[in-house]
Amino acid sequence: MTLVPLPRPVIEPALRTALEEDLGLAGDITSAVVIPDGHRSIVTAVARKPGVIAGLDCAELACALVDPAIEVTRHLQDGAPVTPGARIATFEGPSRSLLTAERTALNFMGHLSGIASVTAGLVQAVAATQANIVCTRKTTPGLRALEKYAVRAGGGMNHRYSLADAVLIKDNHIAIAGGIRPALEAARAATGHMVKIEIEVDTLDQLREVLEIGADAVLLDNMDPDTLRKAVEMVAGRAITEASGGITPDTAATVAASGVDLISLGWITHSAPTLDIGLDFVSVAES
Repeated sequence: MTLVPLPRPVIEPALRTALEEDLGLAGDITSAVVIPDGHRSIVTAVARKPGVIAGLDCAELACALVDPAIEVTRHLQDGAPVTPGARIATFEGPSRSLLTAERTALNFMGHLSGIASVTAGLVQAVAATQANIVCTRKTTPGLRALEKYAVRAGGGMNHRYSLADAVLIKDNHIAIAGGIRPALEAARAATGHMVKIEIEVDTLDQLREVLEIGADAVLLDNMDPDTLRKAVEMVAGRAITEASGGITPDTAATVAASGVDLISLGWITHSAPTLDIGLDFVSVAES
């Protein structure tokens, strides 16, 4: 799978917001009073923990927005695995500007690399099966495109980007619509041939009803491994099967062994620990 970078117009608003938040009303007063004007430095982003890198575009753009004079040399690309001590990128430019951009650049790169890292671990855990790891809409408001990009950097796949991407009938839709049949029939009557329809089921009886009516995909919610296996056998290739609910790195391989096509986890975007990345001073640069 080719990792296509996000275009600048997609990532720039989030970076501008973060920098404005960090700079406040008076800017970086510490660097302004401690570092001489005109001073230049070379610093390097270094991994402190093992993981997978994502967010280099964000780090580079954060620096460019603070000061276009900052030059960035990448030693790795997004999606690359790292070990502690690995050099990720080198930044050279005005020392004040480097210090001002540091926290925003590292916040984005650490957060996105954390998502890529846990995703990569899950992908590895299910590598012997046909299952793909996918994310959900449980993302940080305003950062969805970036977080879903990080999932791809870790080898995972993306679920819906928004409510407009596909019909996904969840338990509350079913309850309010009056049942599985009326919900599915209403969806089929109102959507075009290009719109996929997925529906959530909690039991094999619900699944049986869905299969009688037809759907493009079924979300098998909070089912134990034995029930998942039976569900996959019932579907028999007539729909995409997605397992979700309470799945962890410890249980992912067992869930995947049931034969499901997709395993979706919200926590890979909303709860992934940040990958520890530091910015180390290398030397004073020539003016």
